Order: sequence, then structure tokens, then C-alpha cells
Amino acid sequence: MTPNQYSLLCLFVGMATVLGLIIIMRANAFLALITAAMVVSLMADGPIQDKFARVASSFGGTAGGVGIVIALAAIIGKCMLDSGAADRVVRAFMSVFGERRSPIALMGSGFVLAVPVFFDTVFYLLVPLGRSMFRKTQKNYLLYVMAIATGGCITHTLVPPTPGPLVVADQLNVDKGLMILIGAMIAFPAACAGLWFSSFMNRLMPLPMRPLGSEPEPEAIPDDKLPSLWISLAPVLLPVILISTNTVLTTMADAERAAQLREGDIVDWTAFRGRIQSDEAADTENNFGKHVLATIRGNGRDEERVRIAELLLQSGDLNGEEQNELRAGLNRYLLLDKSFPKNRDAFLGMNLSSTAMSLAGSNPARMAPVTAERMNREVLQSAYDEDVVKPYQWGTRTREAANVTSMLGDPNFALLISAIIAMWTLAVQRSLSLKELATSVEVSLMSGGLIILITAAGGAFGAMLTVANVGEAIQSMFPIGSDAASAKLLILFLGFGIASVLKIAQGSSTVAMITSSGMLVSLANPEVLGFHPVYLAVSIGAGSLFGSWMNDSGFWIFAKMSGLTEVEALKTWTPLLMVLGATSFTCAVLMAIVLPLV
Repeated sequence: MTPNQYSLLCLFVGMATVLGLIIIMRANAFLALITAAMVVSLMADGPIQDKFARVASSFGGTAGGVGIVIALAAIIGKCMLDSGAADRVVRAFMSVFGERRSPIALMGSGFVLAVPVFFDTVFYLLVPLGRSMFRKTQKNYLLYVMAIATGGCITHTLVPPTPGPLVVADQLNVDKGLMILIGAMIAFPAACAGLWFSSFMNRLMPLPMRPLGSEPEPEAIPDDKLPSLWISLAPVLLPVILISTNTVLTTMADAERAAQLREGDIVDWTAFRGRIQSDEAADTENNFGKHVLATIRGNGRDEERVRIAELLLQSGDLNGEEQNELRAGLNRYLLLDKSFPKNRDAFLGMNLSSTAMSLAGSNPARMAPVTAERMNREVLQSAYDEDVVKPYQWGTRTREAANVTSMLGDPNFALLISAIIAMWTLAVQRSLSLKELATSVEVSLMSGGLIILITAAGGAFGAMLTVANVGEAIQSMFPIGSDAASAKLLILFLGFGIASVLKIAQGSSTVAMITSSGMLVSLANPEVLGFHPVYLAVSIGAGSLFGSWMNDSGFWIFAKMSGLTEVEALKTWTPLLMVLGATSFTCAVLMAIVLPLV
């Protein structure tokens, strides 16, 4: 059995463990995922004493990355519901769009509220409004409930901080702000398509509104008992604004490429090349110059790489054109290499800067190109005197501003501020004592705790698939390294397809997203894909919508709370989510072609 075949066997055993425990044994998703992680870890290479320790380490790493955000989002959602803030947002939509366009208002309400609030809670909140609209109009009941499902489902699977897209973004190293922006951009046309399909199904099979058991309809809260619109929207809009501002400024700062070698940065080309030439001629097997040449040459089959190495070793002075060619080659093949400082033997006797040492300890798979440039420029600055390589300025005005927004726009901080606002609104609006407020927060954390356990277990499972080299095995099956754009887009179809199969098999969109991203994490490289990994993240989210049926809790929430039979739900809910998934995936593919973001 080849190494790739064994990696695929690890994948098969891991997925069989997850699906078998969830479908056959009816086990909780947390137990299924953490068991699968341990099974795959046992099968993967590594010291036997580390088999379970690395599972726990990966579990903790994922929990550290997303646990605070999920917990705070749970608090925000509960406080918005209890304070009436969510109700105020819905009434604002209804006021803007009016009775005739109430399906748009219901869809828009679900679209906005499902960003910080879980889907089942959003649906529970909005269904009474849909039923109330039917009492007024005596028509379009199916349209109303499907419009609510459309808005709630699409942002629940594409826009953080809901757990699925949050963990996918974290595993694929996608900036949270960019995930919010691109996810929302793709979710909007998908929601419009879902609303059109809802209208079509409403005409095709008009259904009556049926009573929901013996429970009375919840009474509407008077307007004067609700918080103001802006206070109600603040917990939703504030983190989006802070995180998005950080993303924009960081992108602008990264675009400066401050660490790149520019004209005049190498002051003395003779001395710069002389050190590499003398190191190359030395008897030692490994030194700075030989490591530079090996890094630039790569596998030795790229003519341009070989040409850059020849320029470094060429005797005599370089003319202006050769200097420009060599500088461009150093930027492309040396400064962008994410593992250059890992060969510590090549830097013996050199006093590497603290910045270079710190960045060299980072995970190369999660390192941005601009960070690699800074790391390797720091190495060059440590290797040469200032009269050979001129110092660069990293702390530009844009970078300083981005550093400030990196603190304010950190998802943990942004959602903490939003949670404080939501808690304050609840306490003031309902005149709660501190003890009563604490009780409400504890209830929300109990629901969020299970989600954190599931997502962290899914992260551990994905990490063990990475240890088992599953990503490389999958990559070997597809011509992703081809220069053809169509070949590079295959990975999007792969992400969508894997998530769809997992969704159909076990029912949970969150589990489908976490498992799929864990399988494909090694492929989430812009240099390999030719486009930003955010489109892979969105494609996985789109796939997790496709194929919802009776093993999905969302199916039963929609059916029971809408008063539909199982057959009616299969005819409406299931195809609706297929439309949402197919549309969002199509938009992701088109945007990857038109706006690759690399």
C-alpha cells in the first residue's frame, strides 16, 4: 500500500467512525468526532506517546480559536431575544417593506438575525410573525415560512460568527472579516434566489396554516416595551464594522509589501553576491549561501529559478537590467519562501533578530505571504550589514493604523463589546437584577457550551486528518497543480461535493463544514489554488446546505414549527436548501474567476 493509499484509508476509517456513531449508534456529535480523531491519530505516523496528546492539543487549539466567539455569540443571541431587540429589528424590516413586501421583510430579518443567533432560535422568533401575516392576508403562508427559512439558513452557513463558517475560516486560515464580507456578498444573491423559489412553491402548492398543538401563540410585545432600533442593531453591526475595518486596513497595509526588496535596497551588489559565492565554495555542507541557493533553485527544473541562482554566482558586475531581474527573483523565490529560516544549521554564527526568530516559529501553512516576506527580510538584515542591505521600514502609517484596528477588530474583543451592549440592553429593558441577568447569561452559555465542544472536537478530527496527510493524498488524485484555471477550480467542486455528501449522510451542517475543511486544509493555499481560500470556505458552506432531509434537526424545526407534514417539508424545505446551496456555490465559483483576491 502506497503512502497516499494509506492516508485515504485513514480518511475512510475516520469518516466511517463519525457516520457510524452518529447514524447507527445515535451518539452525540462531540463523542463521534473526538472518537474519530483518536482513531485517525492512532493510525497516523508519530511517537506512540503522542497519539492522544496531539488530539487534546488540537482540541484545545480549536477551542482557543473559536470558543470565546461562540460563547459570546450565544450570549448576544439570548439577550437580543429576551430584551426584545430581535423583535425590534424584525418590526423595522416590516415597517420599511410594508405588508405587500412582507416576505422580503421576513427574509431580511432572518438574514440579519442569523448572523449572531442560531437558526432554530431565529425561526422560533419569526414564525409567529409569519402566522400573524397570514391571519391578515389569508394567503401566502408557505411563502412566509420559506422566506424566514431562506434568510436564516443562508447566513447561518456562510457568515461568521455562527460556528460552522467560523471554524471553517479558522481552519483554512481565512481572515474573519473577509469571510464576513465575501460570505454576505454571496449569501445575498442566494437569498434572492431562495425567495424566488419560495414564491414559486407557494403558487405550486398553496398550504393552509394549521394550529400548532395546544400552545397559544405568543403575545406581541408593545412597541413602547422594546429598545430603540439602533441599540437593537448595535450587537449585530458593531462586530461587523470593527472586524471589517480591521480587514480593510490590514489588506491596505499588506498591499504596501513593505518588506520587499526595492530598487536601491541592496546597496552593494558585489558584497551581497560575494558572501553567497564564498559560502558556495566552502567545504561545509550547509551554510547561509548554500541554503539561499537551494531555496531559490527549488527542484532545479524551473528555468527562471535556475537563472536567478546563476546571477547570484555570476562573476563580474551586474548591469542595471540584471540587477532588476535578480531583485525580482529574490522577492519571488526567497522572500516568499515560508520555511527558509527553518534550517537552523544554515544560520549558525548569525545573530537572527527577535522578529525573525518569532516568525520562524509560526505555522507555515497559516502564514500570509506578506508575513513570509517580513520574516525573510529580517533574515537578510541579520546576514548583511546596513551598507550592503538597507534597513526597511515596516511601521508605515497604514501599518500603524492596522495595528490599532487589529486590537479593536479582534473577533473576541468585538463580540465582547457587543455582548456587554446586549446584556446592558436586557438589564435596562426588563429591569433585571444582577442575579437575574447572570441567570440569563448562564442559560445561553449552557447552549453555547455544547456547540464549542462539537466544533473543537471537529477541529481535532480535522487536525488528525492533516497529520495523516489526507490533503496531499486528495491532491494527488486531482490535477490541482495544473496551470489550467479549470483544473484549479476543481478544489471548489471537491469542497462542495464532500460537504454535500457529509450533510446528506449525517444531517448536521456544522459537522459537515468542520470535517470537510479539515480534509482540505492543506490545499487552502492561494499559490496552489490561484484564488483566495475564502472561496473554498464558502463552497464548503454551500455544500453543507445541499441535501437536508429527515436526519437534519433543521428539517424538523421547519416542519413542526410551521405545521407542515413530513412529505410537505420534503417538497419545500429540502429543495429550498438545494437552491440556496447551488446558487451560493455558483456565485463562489464565478467570484473566484472574476475576483480571485490574490
